[in-house]
This record gives sequence, structure tokens and C-alpha cells, in this order.
Amino acid sequence: MKRFLVVMLVAVSTVALWQFLPTPSVQAGPAVDQQMSKTNSLPASFADVIEAVQPAVVNISVSGTVVPEPPGGAPVPPGMEDFQDFLRRFFERQSHSHNSPGSTFQGMGSGFIVAPEGYVVTNRHVISHATEIAVLLNDGSRLEAELVGSDPKTDLAVLKVDPDEPLPYARFGDSDETRVGDWVIAIGNPFGLGGSATTGIVSARGRDIRSGPYDDFLQIDAPINRGNSGGPLFDLNGRVIGINTAIFSPNGGNVGIGFAIPSNLAGDVIDQLRTSGHVERGWLGVTIQQVDEDLAAGLGFDGDAGALVASVVSKSPAEKAGLRPGDVIVGIEGENVSRVKELTRKVASVKPDNEVELEVWRDGERKSVAVVVGQSPEDVSEPRAEAESPGGKLGVALAELTPEWRQKFRIDDDVEGALIVGVEPASGAASKGLRAGDVIVMVGRTPVANVEDALRLIEDAKTGNRGSVVLRVLRGGASQFVAIPFE
Repeated sequence: MKRFLVVMLVAVSTVALWQFLPTPSVQAGPAVDQQMSKTNSLPASFADVIEAVQPAVVNISVSGTVVPEPPGGAPVPPGMEDFQDFLRRFFERQSHSHNSPGSTFQGMGSGFIVAPEGYVVTNRHVISHATEIAVLLNDGSRLEAELVGSDPKTDLAVLKVDPDEPLPYARFGDSDETRVGDWVIAIGNPFGLGGSATTGIVSARGRDIRSGPYDDFLQIDAPINRGNSGGPLFDLNGRVIGINTAIFSPNGGNVGIGFAIPSNLAGDVIDQLRTSGHVERGWLGVTIQQVDEDLAAGLGFDGDAGALVASVVSKSPAEKAGLRPGDVIVGIEGENVSRVKELTRKVASVKPDNEVELEVWRDGERKSVAVVVGQSPEDVSEPRAEAESPGGKLGVALAELTPEWRQKFRIDDDVEGALIVGVEPASGAASKGLRAGDVIVMVGRTPVANVEDALRLIEDAKTGNRGSVVLRVLRGGASQFVAIPFE
């Protein structure tokens, strides 16, 4: 039986969320959708819509250094072992040696402008590991771009360019109003060919392709291919209702099954990335699973839907509120919870330190539980990967082993050292395979208790005229010595 794989299409996409973003500080030219009146029937041609919106669509060009995978590869999340072969993320790389650690690569994708002062939205996987990012405008001009922020859980990123004059930009529509059967237009940079438009319909809503905890994709049959990732999906009124992100394919080419992130899901993420560079989400501190008929019968639960609490994180908001394994969360803020992902998304949308009311079933009774939501440890803002050693750049950013970082990277409480939270792609540390989550436990033969120890010992190695420093690094319970050259 032929096995299909979900291929993440690399494209840089700029999303204009008019209803989510603050009023621009510069005077803009007309929004690219302004000429489009409300459309209630299929037009004789899509040309007017495409002509109106295409100036806001951009091509993305990236280059960088390949970061080697750790021995054994990245860990596979529980329950994803059989699915990992189906999920592929990629973008149009032109380097023939891009599989070699430390080699350089060049790539291209799609994107679109969301504000006249130069904010652009794309998929995170388009710009990951890139050291240089350029945005190619519809008029052929090229602007260097900086990464404002990215979010791995939704695969979104925001870039910034500095134009000489206000840029044409796209606005978001309301993806909740999009129905199966509605016509859509995808514009992007497939296979590096430049601005290309394809049309189709919305085939399904609410698709979960198991790429992340917030999957809620629009499924479309408009042809999209490698290089379309991050590009906009327009309705017939010229509004962005999605960001093209993935295809389901046996060979990496289009077979009429594509997936786009709905604009309403992307809006708050893009707003946070634009204003602060990272995303803060609410966090309960529970592991949950879907209630099915068998579980309901075994528990004596009087319903057929809800989120079963399988475990509670120590010292988490859930534990402080008294939640226990075996509880079934059936409502939040007066709304029913029928699927696990509904609860996940609703909790994530709550700002940390705010209180929510949960309706919980326990031992045959339903009760209200007030929980002060915390900040997800996985969403703690990570510093840029810059040298922290005053004597010479290693290409790592370090942080103390706080409870939040330990939770994020699953590091035991008895481990001491300096945590690596960022690695510069083109650095010596990257070439040796170091990554976020590694813990420096020794420098040379001297144990390290904290960041201060690590920096001092690294500086001593530098001033001793050594060309490199030897680190003992702990990862997943195993440790090894690594020699990192000074730059």
C-alpha cells in the first residue's frame, strides 16, 4: 500500500491581519483588496482579484549553514512513532551538499506583506537556520529582512524589511466564515518560479495532520507545491483566509490535498510575534486524553466527550487548583469541551496569570474549579543565540536551570550546570552538534554549577591561548566531551 507523506512546503508568507494589528504609523497606499466588492457568485475570471492582491505577495530567499542532527535524531513524541514517516517539512533548497553538517544552503519560499511599514508573515520552517533572509517584492526589488519572531507550535514567523516608501499590504478575512466549497486562490513561489496563482475550493475544515498541538487546518484542492509554504490563501474578496503550509503527497508534488493555517488561528500569534518577538500561552500543567466510550464506561462517566486528566505536573497551576488524574474536564468558561484540542486551544488563548473556570467531572459529580493559568514552559522567551563568553564567541546562549527550563527540556532536578538555550547556526557550537536543551556540566575537567562558572572557565581557556575549549555536555541522560573552537 502506497504510503503518503505530509510535506511541509517552504515559503515565506507575510500575513496582514488588519483586525489584529495596530493602526500603521505611516501613511499607506491602498490596501490591495480595496477594489474588491463583496462577491456572491463565481466571476467569469479571477484576473481582477489576482491583479489586486498580487502586489502584497512576496518571494523569500534564504541562506544559512546546515545544523547537524543529534545522534539518533530528534525524539519522537509519544504516539507519533508510526506517523513520523508521513510528516515532512522542507523548502526549496538549491545546495547539492545541504545534507552535510556545516555546509551552506540556499532556499526560497513565499510570503506576504501585512503592514505598509514592512512586516511580512511566513512559515517558521522557511526561515529556520537561515543566517540571511531577503524579501523579493512583486516589482522585482530586493530588501534584506530581519526575523522579528517565530512560533514553532503554529509554524509561523514574522519578518521586517525597511522600505523607502509604504508597501502594498494584504488584510485578513474571517476564516470562520469560510465554508466547504468556497473558492480560494493560492499565490506563491512554487519551485522558485516566482509569483504563481492557482485556484480551487475549500475541501474540508478543522483538519488535524498531527503536526502540532493547535492543528486546525483548512484543506484545499488549489494546487500548491514546494516553495508555496508561507504564501497567502485568498478568498474572492481579496482577503487572506489562510497561510499555505503543507501538502499530502506520495512524491513531494501536488495531488490536490493541501493545508492552510486559518487566519483566525494565526491572528493572535502574529500580533504577539510582531509586538514582543515571542508567544505567551496559558498553561494548566496537565496531560490529557480524549474520552471515548470504553473510558467513559470504565470510569462511570455520564458523558461521551471531554478531556481526561492522565497526569498533573508537580507545582503546576492544575495541581494548585486541586485537579487530579482521573478528572474529566467537560467545560471551560461556560463552553463545553468535546475534544482535547478544544481545551488545548482555549487554555492557550488565556493570558498567563488570569483565572479560568473549569467544569470538572469527578466521582460521579460535576463541580467548578477555578484555575489561575500559568505560562507554558515551552513558550518561555528564549534569548538570541549570541556569545556569552567575553573572551571569544562560541555561538551559544546560556541560561540558569530554572524550574521552567527544566520542565521545557525535561531535565532532572539533580542536574547542575549551564543550560544552552540557543545556538548560532553558523557557529563552532553548531558545527559540533550542540543544540538548545544541552547542559554544560564541565568545562575542561572542572564541574560547572551555573552560568557564571561556565563563563569564567570558558574565559580562562580563551586567555590561556587555547584554540578551543572542551565542554562536557549532558543530553537526555548521556554525556560526552566536545571541543568547541573559538571564533
